[in-house]
Amino acid sequence: MTNTALITGANKGLGFEAARRLGELGWTVYVGSRDVGRGEEAVARLRAGGADAVLVPLDVTSDESVAAAVDLVRADALDVLINNAGFGGHGIAPASVTAEELHAVYDTNVYGVVRVTNGFLPLLRKSANPRVVNISSGGGSFAVITDPAQPIASMHELAYSSSKAALNMITVRYAQAMPEVKFNVATPGETVNHKFAATDMNGHRGQLTVTEGTDSILRLALIDADGPTATFEDRLGPLAW
Repeated sequence: MTNTALITGANKGLGFEAARRLGELGWTVYVGSRDVGRGEEAVARLRAGGADAVLVPLDVTSDESVAAAVDLVRADALDVLINNAGFGGHGIAPASVTAEELHAVYDTNVYGVVRVTNGFLPLLRKSANPRVVNISSGGGSFAVITDPAQPIASMHELAYSSSKAALNMITVRYAQAMPEVKFNVATPGETVNHKFAATDMNGHRGQLTVTEGTDSILRLALIDADGPTATFEDRLGPLAW
Protein backbone atom coordinates (compact mmCIF):
# COMPACT_ATOMS: atom_id res chain seq x y z
CA MET A 1 0.00 0.00 0.00
CA THR A 2 1.29 3.45 -0.92
CA ASN A 3 2.15 5.82 1.90
CA THR A 4 0.40 9.19 1.85
CA ALA A 5 1.30 12.61 3.19
CA LEU A 6 -0.34 16.01 3.23
CA ILE A 7 2.01 18.98 3.48
CA THR A 8 0.69 22.49 4.05
CA GLY A 9 2.53 25.31 2.33
CA ALA A 10 4.09 22.79 -0.04
CA ASN A 11 4.33 24.96 -3.15
CA LYS A 12 7.83 26.20 -2.24
CA GLY A 13 10.72 26.01 0.20
CA LEU A 14 10.81 23.39 2.91
CA GLY A 15 7.33 22.13 2.11
CA PHE A 16 8.11 21.58 -1.54
CA GLU A 17 11.42 19.90 -0.76
CA ALA A 18 9.79 17.58 1.77
CA ALA A 19 7.20 16.69 -0.89
CA ARG A 20 9.93 16.05 -3.45
CA ARG A 21 11.88 13.78 -1.11
CA LEU A 22 8.81 11.79 -0.07
CA GLY A 23 7.80 11.52 -3.72
CA GLU A 24 11.20 10.03 -4.50
CA LEU A 25 10.43 7.36 -1.92
CA GLY A 26 7.25 6.43 -3.76
CA TRP A 27 4.77 8.27 -1.55
CA THR A 28 1.59 9.94 -2.72
CA VAL A 29 2.00 13.57 -1.71
CA TYR A 30 -0.90 15.97 -1.26
CA VAL A 31 0.46 19.42 -1.98
CA GLY A 32 -1.33 21.96 0.18
CA SER A 33 -1.12 25.44 -1.35
CA ARG A 34 -3.05 28.62 -0.59
CA ASP A 35 -2.23 29.98 -4.07
CA VAL A 36 -3.73 27.58 -6.61
CA GLY A 37 -1.53 28.77 -9.48
CA ARG A 38 1.67 28.27 -7.52
CA GLY A 39 0.35 24.95 -6.30
CA GLU A 40 -0.28 23.79 -9.86
CA GLU A 41 3.26 24.79 -10.82
CA ALA A 42 4.68 22.87 -7.84
CA VAL A 43 2.65 19.76 -8.66
CA ALA A 44 3.83 19.90 -12.28
CA ARG A 45 7.47 20.07 -11.13
CA LEU A 46 6.98 17.21 -8.71
CA ARG A 47 5.29 15.04 -11.32
CA ALA A 48 8.05 15.82 -13.80
CA GLY A 49 10.45 14.37 -11.24
CA GLY A 50 8.38 11.21 -10.97
CA ALA A 51 6.38 11.98 -7.83
CA ASP A 52 2.72 11.08 -7.38
CA ALA A 53 1.62 14.59 -6.42
CA VAL A 54 -1.93 15.89 -5.97
CA LEU A 55 -2.86 19.55 -5.55
CA VAL A 56 -4.93 20.42 -2.49
CA PRO A 57 -6.02 24.08 -2.43
CA LEU A 58 -5.62 24.94 1.25
CA ASP A 59 -5.66 28.17 3.21
CA VAL A 60 -4.95 27.15 6.80
CA THR A 61 -6.54 30.37 8.11
CA SER A 62 -9.96 29.38 6.70
CA ASP A 63 -12.28 26.80 8.25
CA GLU A 64 -14.07 26.47 4.91
CA SER A 65 -10.83 25.86 3.01
CA VAL A 66 -9.70 23.20 5.49
CA ALA A 67 -13.07 21.44 5.26
CA ALA A 68 -12.87 21.44 1.46
CA ALA A 69 -9.35 20.03 1.62
CA VAL A 70 -10.51 17.20 3.88
CA ASP A 71 -13.29 16.39 1.41
CA LEU A 72 -10.75 16.29 -1.43
CA VAL A 73 -8.50 13.79 0.38
CA ARG A 74 -11.33 11.92 2.10
CA ALA A 75 -11.13 8.76 -0.04
CA ASP A 76 -7.75 7.79 1.44
CA ALA A 77 -6.19 7.18 4.82
CA LEU A 78 -3.50 9.71 5.63
CA ASP A 79 -0.22 8.43 7.05
CA VAL A 80 1.55 11.73 7.67
CA LEU A 81 0.45 15.32 8.13
CA ILE A 82 3.22 17.93 7.92
CA ASN A 83 2.06 21.31 9.22
CA ASN A 84 4.60 23.44 7.38
CA ALA A 85 2.66 26.58 6.38
CA GLY A 86 3.97 29.53 8.36
CA PHE A 87 4.00 33.30 8.59
CA GLY A 88 7.01 35.15 9.98
CA GLY A 89 5.27 38.42 10.75
CA HIS A 90 7.12 41.72 10.55
CA GLY A 91 9.74 41.41 13.28
CA ILE A 92 8.07 43.93 15.57
CA ALA A 93 9.53 44.42 19.06
CA PRO A 94 7.36 43.80 22.15
CA ALA A 95 6.85 47.47 23.01
CA SER A 96 5.50 48.20 19.52
CA VAL A 97 3.65 45.04 18.61
CA THR A 98 -0.12 45.13 18.15
CA ALA A 99 -2.82 42.57 18.75
CA GLU A 100 -3.46 42.60 15.00
CA GLU A 101 0.15 41.56 14.32
CA LEU A 102 -0.07 38.76 16.85
CA HIS A 103 -3.38 37.58 15.43
CA ALA A 104 -2.08 37.46 11.86
CA VAL A 105 0.93 35.35 12.87
CA TYR A 106 -1.00 33.11 15.24
CA ASP A 107 -3.76 32.55 12.71
CA THR A 108 -1.32 30.64 10.50
CA ASN A 109 1.27 29.29 12.93
CA VAL A 110 -1.03 28.26 15.78
CA TYR A 111 -4.74 28.32 14.92
CA GLY A 112 -4.01 27.04 11.42
CA VAL A 113 -2.22 24.00 12.79
CA VAL A 114 -5.18 23.22 15.05
CA ARG A 115 -7.66 23.68 12.19
CA VAL A 116 -5.76 21.38 9.86
CA THR A 117 -4.85 18.78 12.48
CA ASN A 118 -8.39 18.43 13.79
CA GLY A 119 -9.79 18.40 10.28
CA PHE A 120 -7.56 15.53 9.18
CA LEU A 121 -7.57 13.48 12.38
CA PRO A 122 -10.29 11.11 11.07
CA LEU A 123 -8.11 10.29 8.04
CA LEU A 124 -4.97 9.96 10.14
CA ARG A 125 -6.73 7.50 12.42
CA LYS A 126 -7.33 5.25 9.40
CA SER A 127 -3.56 4.78 9.10
CA ALA A 128 -1.75 1.94 10.86
CA ASN A 129 0.99 4.37 11.90
CA PRO A 130 -0.29 7.97 11.83
CA ARG A 131 2.25 10.77 12.29
CA VAL A 132 2.02 14.55 12.57
CA VAL A 133 5.12 16.70 12.11
CA ASN A 134 4.78 20.34 13.11
CA ILE A 135 7.42 22.70 11.75
CA SER A 136 8.67 25.03 14.44
CA SER A 137 11.86 27.01 15.05
CA GLY A 138 14.70 27.32 17.49
CA GLY A 139 13.03 30.64 18.24
CA GLY A 140 10.23 28.69 19.90
CA SER A 141 12.58 27.09 22.41
CA PHE A 142 13.04 28.75 25.81
CA ALA A 143 16.46 27.08 26.00
CA VAL A 144 17.54 28.72 22.76
CA ILE A 145 15.98 32.14 23.37
CA THR A 146 17.64 32.42 26.80
CA ASP A 147 21.09 31.45 25.48
CA PRO A 148 22.99 34.71 24.73
CA ALA A 149 25.21 32.86 22.25
CA GLN A 150 22.24 32.18 19.98
CA PRO A 151 21.70 34.93 17.38
CA ILE A 152 17.93 34.79 17.77
CA ALA A 153 18.25 35.69 21.47
CA SER A 154 18.99 39.29 20.50
CA MET A 155 16.23 39.51 17.87
CA HIS A 156 13.59 41.21 19.97
CA GLU A 157 10.50 40.41 17.97
CA LEU A 158 7.48 38.92 19.72
CA ALA A 159 4.90 37.42 17.38
CA TYR A 160 6.84 34.71 15.54
CA SER A 161 8.87 33.31 18.43
CA SER A 162 5.91 33.22 20.79
CA SER A 163 3.74 31.55 18.14
CA LYS A 164 6.32 28.79 17.75
CA ALA A 165 6.56 28.36 21.53
CA ALA A 166 2.77 27.95 21.52
CA LEU A 167 3.05 25.43 18.67
CA ASN A 168 5.56 23.41 20.68
CA MET A 169 3.16 23.21 23.64
CA ILE A 170 0.26 22.35 21.36
CA THR A 171 2.25 19.46 19.90
CA VAL A 172 3.02 18.01 23.33
CA ARG A 173 -0.60 18.30 24.47
CA TYR A 174 -1.85 16.52 21.34
CA ALA A 175 0.74 13.79 21.86
CA GLN A 176 -0.35 13.29 25.46
CA ALA A 177 -4.03 13.20 24.56
CA MET A 178 -3.68 10.90 21.53
CA PRO A 179 -0.95 8.30 22.04
CA GLU A 180 -2.21 6.42 18.99
CA VAL A 181 -0.87 9.27 16.80
CA LYS A 182 2.79 10.36 16.82
CA PHE A 183 3.05 14.14 17.23
CA ASN A 184 6.52 15.68 16.93
CA VAL A 185 8.15 19.03 16.24
CA ALA A 186 10.89 19.58 13.66
CA THR A 187 13.02 22.68 13.26
CA PRO A 188 15.02 23.04 10.03
CA GLY A 189 18.40 23.93 11.44
CA GLU A 190 21.46 22.96 13.45
CA THR A 191 20.85 24.80 16.68
CA VAL A 192 24.16 24.05 18.37
CA ASN A 193 25.99 25.35 15.28
CA HIS A 194 23.79 28.46 14.99
CA LYS A 195 22.74 27.39 11.48
CA PHE A 196 19.35 27.55 9.82
CA ALA A 197 17.99 26.67 6.40
CA ALA A 198 17.83 29.24 3.61
CA THR A 199 14.18 29.99 2.78
CA ASP A 200 12.04 32.85 1.52
CA MET A 201 11.03 33.66 5.09
CA ASN A 202 14.60 34.54 6.08
CA GLY A 203 15.60 36.07 2.76
CA HIS A 204 17.72 32.99 1.97
CA ARG A 205 20.29 34.02 4.56
CA GLY A 206 20.53 30.53 6.04
CA GLN A 207 23.72 28.50 5.94
CA LEU A 208 21.94 25.20 5.25
CA THR A 209 20.37 24.15 1.98
CA VAL A 210 16.65 23.58 1.80
CA THR A 211 17.38 19.85 1.46
CA GLU A 212 19.44 19.87 4.66
CA GLY A 213 16.66 21.84 6.29
CA THR A 214 14.19 19.04 5.62
CA ASP A 215 16.35 16.31 7.18
CA SER A 216 14.60 16.61 10.54
CA ILE A 217 11.20 16.72 8.86
CA LEU A 218 11.84 13.57 6.85
CA ARG A 219 13.29 11.75 9.85
CA LEU A 220 10.15 12.36 11.91
CA ALA A 221 7.82 11.68 8.98
CA LEU A 222 9.42 8.28 8.44
CA ILE A 223 9.45 6.97 12.03
CA ASP A 224 7.98 3.52 12.56
CA ALA A 225 5.33 2.48 15.05
CA ASP A 226 7.94 2.36 17.82
CA GLY A 227 9.22 5.85 17.06
CA PRO A 228 9.13 8.85 19.37
CA THR A 229 6.28 11.17 20.15
CA ALA A 230 6.28 14.61 21.83
CA THR A 231 9.86 15.34 20.78
CA PHE A 232 11.48 18.53 19.47
CA GLU A 233 14.27 17.85 16.98
CA ASP A 234 16.55 19.69 14.61
CA ARG A 235 18.83 18.28 11.92
CA LEU A 236 21.25 16.87 14.51
CA GLY A 237 18.73 15.36 16.91
CA PRO A 238 16.57 16.19 19.95
CA LEU A 239 16.52 19.70 21.41
CA ALA A 240 15.61 21.14 24.78
CA TRP A 241 12.17 22.79 24.83
